[in-house]
Amino acid sequence: MADIKHFDPDTVLDTVVRLFWKQGVATTGIQDVVTATGLNRSSLYATFGGKQELYLAALRRYVERRSAPMFRRLARDGRGLPAVADFFDGLVDTRCSGEYARWGCMVSNAHAGAENGDPGVRTLLDRHHQELRDAMYAALVAAEDQGQLAAGADPAAAADLLALLAYGVNLRSRAGADAEALRRTVTAALDSIGRRSAA
Repeated sequence: MADIKHFDPDTVLDTVVRLFWKQGVATTGIQDVVTATGLNRSSLYATFGGKQELYLAALRRYVERRSAPMFRRLARDGRGLPAVADFFDGLVDTRCSGEYARWGCMVSNAHAGAENGDPGVRTLLDRHHQELRDAMYAALVAAEDQGQLAAGADPAAAADLLALLAYGVNLRSRAGADAEALRRTVTAALDSIGRRSAA
């Protein structure tokens, strides 16, 4: 019987996150996980369960370690539209350059894949979306309080728009979209809700 104390489950899960994030769940088999982690199947199954349980644990880890901290920073920033602009600037940078370029977002990838039919995955995706939308809303309320929004701009509707835009950036970047084109789209969206300065 495998002794699961001979490996660190957290380290293994981090490896699995990267594997599912980069390759997608549909094209990642258990043998891929075995190869990437160096563990045998019995150790994986004993610790995490089957492939679906392992994927759900990895998706949860991704949300906790990558998405949630970004959402908290945005919600607490207090600068309004500049905070939203910085959020998107960091998103485009992460999606289009560096170690994780063209991997997209593991959550956005799940929205687009068959795995979203799993009730556990769907619950996690819905919660992630609500947290993203709430962070955008908090930033936009701060923007409204500071007179940064255009007359008649609705922070709630704008938060919905910007949350969907974040998913669009994630998906288009995975498909190879140009970073500057994505930045132009973000700028246009923010300009559409921001108050124009007097010339």
